[in-house]
Amino acid sequence: MIPDLIPDVATMRQRLGEVGYLADDGLATALYCSVRLPQPILLEGEAGVGKTQAAKSLAELLGTPLIRLQCYEGIDSAEALYEWNYPRQLLAIRLAEAQGGPLAEDDLFARPYLVERPLLQAVEHAGPLPAVLLIDEVDRADEEFEAFLFELLAESALTIPEIGTISAALPPLAILTSNRTRDLHDALKRRCLYHWIDYPEIERVVAIIRRRVPAATRDLAAQAAASVQRLRSLDLQKPPGVAEAIDWVHALSLLGVRELDGAATGHTLGSVLKYREDLDVVADRGVDWIAGV
Repeated sequence: MIPDLIPDVATMRQRLGEVGYLADDGLATALYCSVRLPQPILLEGEAGVGKTQAAKSLAELLGTPLIRLQCYEGIDSAEALYEWNYPRQLLAIRLAEAQGGPLAEDDLFARPYLVERPLLQAVEHAGPLPAVLLIDEVDRADEEFEAFLFELLAESALTIPEIGTISAALPPLAILTSNRTRDLHDALKRRCLYHWIDYPEIERVVAIIRRRVPAATRDLAAQAAASVQRLRSLDLQKPPGVAEAIDWVHALSLLGVRELDGAATGHTLGSVLKYREDLDVVADRGVDWIAGV
């Protein structure tokens, strides 16, 4: 069914646009190859350039569930794959004791007592189309967790020691994202296609903003896009991306601003910058310069 929905790269780009995601030819090609091969894809880029939204939009255009695993330092199999329902197991033990019946260990570690987490949910998704599995910010997890993903990425399978290996009837469409807070292991990258999402050109940012904030005028969207580009030229701890530009225009539109000026910029910079030090840098440079007036 996927070949009928997405027969070529042009259709992928068009359908992404229909759900509000404006992809360039490079990203549309990478996603097309990932879906049609199928093969996991690693999307890297600065924060706020649309990596997570790409996975959400792909799930939306396919009409299939998005199953998201948000990575963080210390994540393990209990959060990512499965865990055992210990209260239910304890209840079964007490019930067997009360009834005087036998209860083998294999009975306790069986499917009725298994709590599925995102990776197992994606592998066992019944269709009709495969689920989109978003493994978000995988660079925040540790190297041991990366190794834990190898079986899933290479074979669309997961091994549970008490049960065995579970293989996907419909291999999930796996999209991994990384902000490059650390380098990922070569073994993980070998199992994935790769695409770097760069900051888009101003005209594309304007188009994205107007898709996401229809109430905004083109002039306001263009001014905000240019201002965000100027901000990225400064020595900031966290340069703003497209996501921050969208948030900024949402705030400006809510306040009834139709044209960006120094006052509106100064009052709403909290939508764009999230560090006190970055606000100080902008204050030294001047809000009128940021606004382009």
